[in-house]
Amino acid sequence: MNEPLRRALAASRLTDTDVAARLGVDPKTVRRWIAGTRPYPRHRWALAGLVGVPEHQLWPDTKATTELPAQAPPGVRTVYPHRWQIPRETWRAFFESAKYEIDILVYSGFFLADDTGMLKILERKARAGVAVRILLGDPDCPNVKQRGIEEGIGDAMVAKIRNVLVLYRPLADVEGVQIRLHQTVLYNSIYRADEHLLVNHHVYGVPAANAPVTRIDNTINPELTKTYLSSFEFIWKTNSARRFQ
Repeated sequence: MNEPLRRALAASRLTDTDVAARLGVDPKTVRRWIAGTRPYPRHRWALAGLVGVPEHQLWPDTKATTELPAQAPPGVRTVYPHRWQIPRETWRAFFESAKYEIDILVYSGFFLADDTGMLKILERKARAGVAVRILLGDPDCPNVKQRGIEEGIGDAMVAKIRNVLVLYRPLADVEGVQIRLHQTVLYNSIYRADEHLLVNHHVYGVPAANAPVTRIDNTINPELTKTYLSSFEFIWKTNSARRFQ
């Protein structure tokens, strides 16, 4: 019996029939996974994204190496093969380091919004004068629904965003925090703390939690970060981005 998977499905209130419908497999296949049969990689990634639990926690022997390339471009400080490999403490320290600006561009970014400690950091930073801008996917946007299909989680993507909007509701009333909804096709999720970026690359058919993340230092290589920062600003200012009410 795969107890971590069974518990994760129970916590997400998903039945074998629900999972089968979302992943396009037979319910008997899902029951075999729960019983201990190892899914194909694409199904492991989809399941991990569906229940919001890192793949290595559901299948411990799938941990991947975090070694860096022998020679990385100037300004690239770290490359994580998977977003789930970034410790929670690293995310918190990243945003804690901001003195002027925090930017977040995602579809849902549920792993941040579901972290009470992270929400407190964002609120505290905003009250201290840090400009906090958050761009979330518009749950009614076709591009958001399509991304859910591509990740193999179907309507779960829309549901995640709606949950995040509820979790961010208290932040929306904090001076210094701006939240907008966008309808953009995202090729990357972008997280910024002043001169530092974490860029989560989107890969077709792979949940964002399983995709690579690059940490970039703008002070060392401004040209490398310019494209990402320009992309954020374009989406922030475009008419497709509406204010969160």
